[in-house]
Amino acid sequence: MPEKVLPRDFLWGFATASYQIEGAPYEDGRADSIWDTFCRIPGKIAGAENGDVACDSYHRYKEDVALLKQCRARAYRFSLSWSRIIPLGGRNDPINEKGLQYYIDLVDELLKNDIVPMVTLFHWDLPDNLDKRYGGLLNKKEFVADYEHYSRVVFKALGDKVKYWITFNEPWCSSILGYNTGLFAPGHTSDRSKSAVGDSSREPWQVGHNLLVAHGAAVKVYREEFKPKQGGQIGITLNGDWVEPWDPEDPADVEACERKLEFSIAWFSDPIYHGDYPASMRKQLGDRLPKWDPEDIALVKGSNDFYGMNHYCANYIKHKNTEAEPDDFIGNLESLMENKKGESIGPETQSVWLRPNALGFRKLLKWISDRNGRPTIYVTENGTSLKGENDMSMEEILKDDFRAWYFKTYIEAMVDASSKDNVDVRGYMAWSLMDNFEWAEGYETRFGVTYVDYTNGQKRVPKKSAKEIGDYFAAVIKD
Repeated sequence: MPEKVLPRDFLWGFATASYQIEGAPYEDGRADSIWDTFCRIPGKIAGAENGDVACDSYHRYKEDVALLKQCRARAYRFSLSWSRIIPLGGRNDPINEKGLQYYIDLVDELLKNDIVPMVTLFHWDLPDNLDKRYGGLLNKKEFVADYEHYSRVVFKALGDKVKYWITFNEPWCSSILGYNTGLFAPGHTSDRSKSAVGDSSREPWQVGHNLLVAHGAAVKVYREEFKPKQGGQIGITLNGDWVEPWDPEDPADVEACERKLEFSIAWFSDPIYHGDYPASMRKQLGDRLPKWDPEDIALVKGSNDFYGMNHYCANYIKHKNTEAEPDDFIGNLESLMENKKGESIGPETQSVWLRPNALGFRKLLKWISDRNGRPTIYVTENGTSLKGENDMSMEEILKDDFRAWYFKTYIEAMVDASSKDNVDVRGYMAWSLMDNFEWAEGYETRFGVTYVDYTNGQKRVPKKSAKEIGDYFAAVIKD
């Protein structure tokens, strides 16, 4: 049996996101988000799918909570739909009380079942009206002011009951996938075969900057106006993969690994923990990377009560000897699945980008901890798809041995980081509570520990991994 090493109050549970599970896009006053609009563009989403129904959680949130209880979860990380709460999005626009009430009811149901709510204010689904009104995330002045107002509305409504807040989920994805590759809403890119608008060389860096300033503004609001009475914590969630050199004997590949981590993670964490962007980014991007105004960096530096960490996989990194292309966003290098010897970084999954490597999780936890002065870390997403799962029989889907193995090895790696590497990790949210709308991949890719039958009324059936995650944590959390 594994040693019981995690603290008694270790928070573990599952995560979801509003657009991926809620459905009910026009019910009770909700308006479009940029994802509603993006899904209507032909060719953007596999199977021409959308989140109009998804898991129907708007109507079935009590089932979701019962599912969490059945899985023995201590916590639930979910996100709010800004366009459900303030349909038009802006600081002078009407607040939708019915939309706000949905989240109040959800939080009450969680607390009634002794499940801790962990709330994400923004998981990519910007109100579409703000994108149309002033350019959305590209407009620092307007966006920061509107986000600050939205956060205040939410803190006021939910803050007496919610003690864990996340400002933004994976700003890297909003910036790069939304404004460089065009794979995610709003789909900006320099590739005119994909979009009529966008500058991949500049827009993502401005968007990332604006998200950081908005994060800092919301944290200031919480700390000054709500935290003294409500006593909660607030931070941001950043995504990142671990990296190993393609040729460990080549110093240029070793150096490129560090640069990749800086371009993907330290881009956002360095301003928060150190007050500026990494030097490697300044060197490559020049004036395309915004400079910090004194008042903005004063908001951002020191603005995390905890570090939210989303992590799934690892890659091999190979340096390049050529000049960086204007639209390069990873540090002028190659990210590969096999190393110089032809060894794979991990087994294939349904997601082309995801190859599991549990040791990489432990190494990345230590890297984040060491670089940022040992912050408190909550793992806010970790999980895997399973190759061909959507084409399997119901019996095969429910016996998800691969996913169960993934969680076991990753949880063990996290336990090692905590007990052997002096990493202060306090929580873990598995992605995801249930199969859901997987963004550009539609419903072809499943990440849930619970099977959702999309064709028969969104019926939920827990898979093998749902039980085993609880078993793993029961074995390692102190009694």
